[in-house]
Amino acid sequence: MGHHDKAAFEANKLSKRLHRLTGQAIIDFNMIEAGDRVMVCMSGGKDSYGLLDILLSLKSRAPIDFDIIAVNLDQGHPGFPKDILPDYLRTRGVPFHIESQDTHAIVKRVIPEGKTMCSLCSRLRRGVLYRVASELEATKIALGHHRDDILQTFFLNLFFGGKLKSMPPKLISDDGRHVVIRPLAYCEESDLERWAELREFPIIPCDLCGSQENLQRQQVKKMLKEWERSHPGRIDSMFQALGNIAPSHLLDPRHHDFKAIRPDDQPHPEGDRAFDFEIPDNTAHTLHFSAKKTSPFNS
Repeated sequence: MGHHDKAAFEANKLSKRLHRLTGQAIIDFNMIEAGDRVMVCMSGGKDSYGLLDILLSLKSRAPIDFDIIAVNLDQGHPGFPKDILPDYLRTRGVPFHIESQDTHAIVKRVIPEGKTMCSLCSRLRRGVLYRVASELEATKIALGHHRDDILQTFFLNLFFGGKLKSMPPKLISDDGRHVVIRPLAYCEESDLERWAELREFPIIPCDLCGSQENLQRQQVKKMLKEWERSHPGRIDSMFQALGNIAPSHLLDPRHHDFKAIRPDDQPHPEGDRAFDFEIPDNTAHTLHFSAKKTSPFNS
């Protein structure tokens, strides 16, 4: 196989994997239904480009009808290239809306010089996008977070928030009026990076504000990479664990009625196996392969 043929083969494998995993996530969590109007939030980064690109492809082959509208929030960052996204979206023939809201000025006024602005910027952006979703009558708000984001968020909550909590694939918005979905929940960031290169997306850098990405998230990201390098497969195992919980073996009485436990002379499969190390077999619960081949997004 020549170099060109091998590159084409790998690109095809990558495409199939991204489309399959996105389709599976949509099905597993019932993210998109017939008649939905899906608002795809576009930042100009690799993840949101990949999300839109894959959803457009899935829409063309899905047996259900749903609409896609791309939305970008122009936050007033100095030097923001205003034409890049509209030009790209026109070439794709996607209906889109650009919302101009100078949240950058608010963040600069509120956050002291030298402090990270990402958290406040994100909250302000979220509020604007919820309002726009209502104005556009969108039934779903699609965000481009991927598997790595979800795992990183889990460890951020574990280390710094004292919670077993991650980033859900589907949820009700803060204002209670919208359903937010993350169709890339099963996709790896490295695959999305390669996809962005292959598709030659016109990436807009996320450093126009001069703020550094959250240091804690960067530390967790580095930690996970080192773990995977030392113990290949650990990322897969940890991600699988997020969908395979045992509340009876944790410590939260809100999710398991410990006070009501009494012996009942019946064997319990979960039992007291806290120190048992289980080697998963081929029948183990696996998030990635729960979708049926006949599903509308995965045919």
